[in-house]
Amino acid sequence: MDILLLLGALIIILVGAELFTNGIEWFGRKLDLAEGAVGSVLAAVGTALPETLIPIVAILFASGATNDAHGVGVGAILGAPFTLATLAMLVTGVAVMVDARRRPTGDTMLVDTAVLGKDVRYFFLAYGLALAAAFLPADADIVRLVAAGLLLVIYAAYVRAHFIADPTVDATDLAPLRFHRLDASARQEDPVTPRLRIVNLQVLVALGLILAGAVVFVDAVQHLATQLGVPSVILALVIAPIATELPEKFNSLIWVRQSKDTLAMGNITGAMVFQSCIPTIVALIFAADAWKVDLSSSESVVTFASAAIAFAATAMIFLPMMSRGVLRGRALLVGGVFYGAYLILVALLLAGVI
Repeated sequence: MDILLLLGALIIILVGAELFTNGIEWFGRKLDLAEGAVGSVLAAVGTALPETLIPIVAILFASGATNDAHGVGVGAILGAPFTLATLAMLVTGVAVMVDARRRPTGDTMLVDTAVLGKDVRYFFLAYGLALAAAFLPADADIVRLVAAGLLLVIYAAYVRAHFIADPTVDATDLAPLRFHRLDASARQEDPVTPRLRIVNLQVLVALGLILAGAVVFVDAVQHLATQLGVPSVILALVIAPIATELPEKFNSLIWVRQSKDTLAMGNITGAMVFQSCIPTIVALIFAADAWKVDLSSSESVVTFASAAIAFAATAMIFLPMMSRGVLRGRALLVGGVFYGAYLILVALLLAGVI
């Protein structure tokens, strides 16, 4: 039964992702937004909803707000940037390599390196600040509140930087809006350009499908993990993000197939910035007991080691891009190496070796 639910949820998420990528591009076109704003902000925030809900629900609404629930929330917060910086990069890199023969530039990605470089710098700044707060003493509540406020300011500045950029989305680059065919009167007046209200409707329907599919998928994964006896924090850190990051992965695959590489990569890097800021604010304010590195606990060290790996993977992929101005699909494959290394670390923890 769980397997059937997983397959059904995957289909729902895939349909939602296709509708969402199509709709959000038209939304950016209607509002004359830059490609970075569409991919790194609108698409990233929209598809980040499933993985954002897990820590918020665990921290704020779990019965009794137990330490275990806080641990699940913190694990989910750390798991999102980690999965995006490793597994999502690997999946996108594989897609580029598979598609390289039909692409005029081979595996050289057609990205705006300035947009991605901006995302990476904001990610390093925000996530570095969030992780520094994990080393604060237990009584440093005021400093944590200041850090939470700074994270909000950083994300606001990030969004503003993308929204004031020059628009780069043109109608000739867009596939027809899927829901435009449902608006018969508008199609008679203009068979190509849809009305904004129909664009909004498609985006909202797509988000609903993505959210519903992710919830079903996570429930099925959690049930399987419980049957296998996987610890809750490992479930939140490793297993659940694989499911909840599916929208970003599917969106990126769709955009890679369409050779819209800035949108594909911006969807991932923008989600990394969002996840390093907004959910972390919730942890700093409401789960300070769990948002801390306990060097005497192997589980705590392994949990926060995911953040170090996310930093390392991001640096290995994007620092060469920022210096050379070129990003190749093969460079993204390094994410898989880091992901595999962390799985080994988790396996050693579960086996009691560390």
